[in-house]
Amino acid sequence: MRVILLKDVKKQGKKNDIIEVKDGYGTYLINNKLAVLETKGSSKVLQRQTEEALLEENLLLKDCENIKKKLENMTLTFKVNTGKNGQVFGQISTKQIADELKKKGFDIDKRKVKLDVPINSLGVTNVKVLLHKKVEASLKVCLKSR
Repeated sequence: MRVILLKDVKKQGKKNDIIEVKDGYGTYLINNKLAVLETKGSSKVLQRQTEEALLEENLLLKDCENIKKKLENMTLTFKVNTGKNGQVFGQISTKQIADELKKKGFDIDKRKVKLDVPINSLGVTNVKVLLHKKVEASLKVCLKSR
């Protein structure tokens, strides 16, 4: 029996995979809404859905590339309190960076901002921002003394 998986099934395949299974297991998958029987109609629907998903993915990639260009030309500046030797009190967090980006019109989650080293010294630091699996931007974060 050939079925099209509707969800990821452990040790069988991922969503939208067409797999060959025994009749009893195929019935189990179909009854639990994990798969549908492969027919000409269901194969056409799967192909159309795959093409639509590919188009959406390409549009998303283009949007991420545009955002990447904007972010790489931008420098976020934070004014921080410092001690007499120029030592910064505390450090800049990913949440603060995400909040500042939100003020500038970019809706980026704080978990997408990756810090290789803590930002706790004056000057410019490069920060990675993951916009997509395939798109990573480099953002400049500048710390200045008040």
